[in-house]
Amino acid sequence: MLYQISFAPQVREHLRCLTAREQEIVLDEIERQLGNEPTVETRHRKRLRPNAVAPWQLSVADFRVLYTQAGKSI
Repeated sequence: MLYQISFAPQVREHLRCLTAREQEIVLDEIERQLGNEPTVETRHRKRLRPNAVAPWQLSVADFRVLYTQAGKSI
């Protein structure tokens, strides 16, 4: 099952801090890792302890992408 990925408004601002190449790497990995089964733990995806930010983390190189489950903003 494919999931639709949507970004929180502040993501654009966060991405501006990265080089064009880093942006490409992060966005490609988000699409690849979270397009199918975003709530299945893997080596690069893990559920976080309860917190106010997000329940999931995706590791992309030296970056960490925090996201919520399907049907909610990433």
